[in-house]
Amino acid sequence: MSIDLTIENHVASITINRPDRMNAMDAEHYGGLSAAWERVRDDADIRVAVITGAGDRAFSAGADLKSFVNQQPPLAELLLTQKNQLLNRGLEVWKPIVAAVNGYCIGGGMTLLLATDLRVCVEHATFSVAEVKRGVFPANGGTQRIAQQLPHPIAMELLLLGDSFDAQTALRWGLVNKVVKPAELMATALDFAHRLARNAPLAVQSAKELAVRSRDVDLATGLRMEQMMLRLLQTSQDVGEGTKAFAEKRVPAFTGQ
Repeated sequence: MSIDLTIENHVASITINRPDRMNAMDAEHYGGLSAAWERVRDDADIRVAVITGAGDRAFSAGADLKSFVNQQPPLAELLLTQKNQLLNRGLEVWKPIVAAVNGYCIGGGMTLLLATDLRVCVEHATFSVAEVKRGVFPANGGTQRIAQQLPHPIAMELLLLGDSFDAQTALRWGLVNKVVKPAELMATALDFAHRLARNAPLAVQSAKELAVRSRDVDLATGLRMEQMMLRLLQTSQDVGEGTKAFAEKRVPAFTGQ
């Protein structure tokens, strides 16, 4: 049982490897996942990450509730906002993240999904945020991103009723990009990842950051941020390489510089 991370051709593959518990995460696994996201953020060789769960039953069932029963951390930890930071809790990772949903995606698994960028799921995937049925609500961005990414009545249906829904419904609502057969899941996710990795890394990361930050700023500020970021990118080696490759009718060899 672990959080596994491998790197190949600029793509990091992260696997929540706890299939006997439907890839639910206790404190140890949350810590391992936090370290994996920091590696993705900080390793210049990584341009894209793919996140999935081990086995064929679950992407992740979120928090392992049994491991947290009757455990109340010291109140002071509420102020340690950067401790074991997670992608869905607000860790800033501007490299694109692809989710490969191989089964149940519920609770914290769903809030993790909402923090990714491109999403592929299997036909038998099941989604829900049923926390209200247990006396709490979907934290770590659950209430925030559901309301941002889905129409209001759908978001409220998910948050307040806590009912589950299937893969085709997720596709219809725009929650996932593709629904595929189980045998095609990782190939499809990795195809997305490799296509992303071939693009100019600085441009991809800049585009993601600008898009995400646009939710929190007015249009005039967002347009000014675009202008400044574009001016910076125009000084990069990758812009020169992209222009030269286009003129020479070849595939550009971007370096992220």
